[in-house]
Amino acid sequence: MLANLKRKKLRTTLTILSIFVAFVLFGFLCAIQHAFLGGVEVAGADRLIVRHKVSIIQPLPISYESRVASIPGVDAVSSTSWFGGIYQKPENAFPSFAVDPEKFLNMFPEVIVSPAAKEQWLKKRTGAIVGRGLMEKFPTWKIGGHIPLTSPIWGQPANQANWDFEIVGVYDTDKKSTDKSQFFFRYDYFDEARAQAKGKIGWMTIRVDHADEATAIARKIDREFANSPEETKAEPEGAFAASFVKQIGDIGAIVTGVVSAVFFTILLVAGNTVSQSVNERTEELGVLKAMGFTNTTVLVLVLAESCAISAIGGLAGLGVAWAITAGGNPIPDVLPNLEIPNRDLLLGSALAIGLGLLSGALPALHAMRLQIAVALRRQG
Repeated sequence: MLANLKRKKLRTTLTILSIFVAFVLFGFLCAIQHAFLGGVEVAGADRLIVRHKVSIIQPLPISYESRVASIPGVDAVSSTSWFGGIYQKPENAFPSFAVDPEKFLNMFPEVIVSPAAKEQWLKKRTGAIVGRGLMEKFPTWKIGGHIPLTSPIWGQPANQANWDFEIVGVYDTDKKSTDKSQFFFRYDYFDEARAQAKGKIGWMTIRVDHADEATAIARKIDREFANSPEETKAEPEGAFAASFVKQIGDIGAIVTGVVSAVFFTILLVAGNTVSQSVNERTEELGVLKAMGFTNTTVLVLVLAESCAISAIGGLAGLGVAWAITAGGNPIPDVLPNLEIPNRDLLLGSALAIGLGLLSGALPALHAMRLQIAVALRRQG
C-alpha cells in the first residue's frame, strides 16, 4: 500500500493537496459559523430578552424594569442600551453598551471581573470594563486610562466634545463563545449626559426561576404591556441572538452548502485517483490473490490506501486551519471570536475517514470481485 502511494508521486501529491485545501476551507467555515452563532450557543436557557414589539431600535421606558421584576417567576432583570462607540476613527467601532453594573454582572456570570475592578466600577461614574480581546486590539489602553469615544447615534454629551470613560477593569470569561471585544459602562452616566431619549433603555434581559417556565413568563410579560404605547416582545435569549444572525442570512445553510459542494468535488477527484490506481494494478492484484490473499484482504488494502490519502490531506488541512485560528485571530475586526470548536475538529476528522471510505468503495469492490484468471490474462 505504501509503495503504491509513491508509485505515481505527482498524482498522489495533487490529490492530497486537493483534500488539504478542502479541509482548510472546512475549518475556516466552521470557525466563521461559530463566530456568528457564538451568541446563540452561549445563551442561557433561563434567560429571556424583552424588546420593543416593533423593532429593537425602538427604546423602552426604564420603568418597565420594576414592572417586569414584579411578575411571578422572574428572578432578575438587567437592562442594556446600545451605544455604538467609535474610538478616534470610524474603522475603530466596537460593541459598546450602557448597563447597570451590579445587575449586569449578576445576570451574566460568564462575564468575569476581579473584585477590585467591580468595586471601582461601582465607585466611578465614568468607569467602564473592557473585554480582554478589545484591550489587546488597542495596546495603548490600560487600567486607569481615559478613553474618549464618539457615538453617531447619541451625539456629544452635555458640555463635552467626547464621551469620556475611564477603564477600571478587564473582563474575561469561562465560556469560549462569549465575546471578549465589548465595552460596558454605566447607564446612569449615559442617561444623565445624553441629550435625547432620557429614561429609555434598549432592551431587558430577564432571568426566570425555572427554565421550563420561560415561555409562559414571556407571554405574561407581553400581556403586561399589551395596548400600551410601547408594547413588548419577549423571547428566549437564543432566539434573540439568532435573529441578528438571520439578518445576514442562514449561516448554517450557507456553510453546509459550500462544504457539500466542495466535498462532492473532492470525492470525485479522490475516487478517480483510487480507481486509476486499482486499474493500473489489476495484474498485481491477481498475483496477490493467486498467492492466497483473500477477497476481504484485497478490499481492506484498497480502502486503507484510499483512507491514507484522505487522512493525510484532511488532518493536515484541519491542523493548519486550527493553528491559524488558535495562534491569533487573523481578522479580529470582522469576527472577534474566530476559532474552531472541538466538535468541528472531531467532525472534520470523521469526514476525512468517511471521504476515504466513500472514494475507495467502488474501486475496492471492483478489486475484491476481480477474478484471478481475468487479472492474469491481462498480464499475458
